[in-house]
Amino acid sequence: MAKVISFLTATRGKGRLHWTDWVSYTYLAVGIFLMFGPVIWLVLSSFKTQNELDRFPPRFLPYAQETVELDGFDDPLIVFTVSEASESELAGETVAQTRRAAGRAEVVRLDDPDTRVRLPAVDLQAIESVSFATENYTQLFERFNFLRFLWNSTFITVTATLLMLLVNSMAAFALSKYEFRGRTTVLLLVIGTLMIPQTVVLVPLFLIVTELGMFNSLWGVIIPGAATPTGVFLLRQYMITIPDEILDAARMDKASEWKIFWRIIVPLSAPAIAVLAILAIMWRWNDFLWPLIVLTRTENFTLQLALNSFQGELQTDWASLLAMTVLTLLPIAAVFMFLQKYIATGIASTGGK
Repeated sequence: MAKVISFLTATRGKGRLHWTDWVSYTYLAVGIFLMFGPVIWLVLSSFKTQNELDRFPPRFLPYAQETVELDGFDDPLIVFTVSEASESELAGETVAQTRRAAGRAEVVRLDDPDTRVRLPAVDLQAIESVSFATENYTQLFERFNFLRFLWNSTFITVTATLLMLLVNSMAAFALSKYEFRGRTTVLLLVIGTLMIPQTVVLVPLFLIVTELGMFNSLWGVIIPGAATPTGVFLLRQYMITIPDEILDAARMDKASEWKIFWRIIVPLSAPAIAVLAILAIMWRWNDFLWPLIVLTRTENFTLQLALNSFQGELQTDWASLLAMTVLTLLPIAAVFMFLQKYIATGIASTGGK
């Protein structure tokens, strides 16, 4: 820990900050603010009430009006301070509001809840404090089948990732280590598909999925993404760097091609496979367009589709939407946080050795 602190506080100047230190730390501070500022705002906003979210101008921290429970009232009452400029006898006192209508408010003293006084609503100043609306999260499990949506997203992500790694690695193995007529043509076709927008193939892909009976099925989301040109090209570029002599030695020991693939190619290609796995997880977890087309039943929705259901034609349930967005981001953020180091090392290794 001491080494980390020493590295973060290192300066070029001796005893004082050099001008290059100011530039470096200012640049890093701006970068951190731009990257993490929206995320922090999102998390804090997910703990705000609907009234606080509708407030303008918005506030950074979640605030809520203080309430008090008084005898004779079933629900807690909102607490206000009567303005000093008010002509009422309650000027400067703390009161609880019982009701409000047409610009007039009915309030009671905290020590005398039986005596009700009416005064202009503009004379009341709200008493607020920082308060986290945790009910935004608890209501998700009560109002929506959140665990079902989570299971659908997890099943699609894990299954599609494993299937993609298997199919892409086998295709990359064939294109990198086998000599056959038309290999270059096949490779060019794979690379060429990278330039085709996804929207172009949505209609024929939908027709194929429907004819195969996978409409409104999780497999209809998984199967079309089993092979990706990006994954094939990435793994092929890495497998080319594996010496052919290792494979020839294994064949002389009468190892089958399947054993060569599992015992030699896959272990040696682990860095590139790890990179593709991380990218595949992020792709499948955040996928929205294709599941929106294939899945129409609520019980088959993923988390991304469930988020869309919070937005209506006339209003949006921002409190629930923000809370569910945070829960949706947590798994993918955890995966990226712990495995992001493999992205840089794996991509760097695919360029050659």
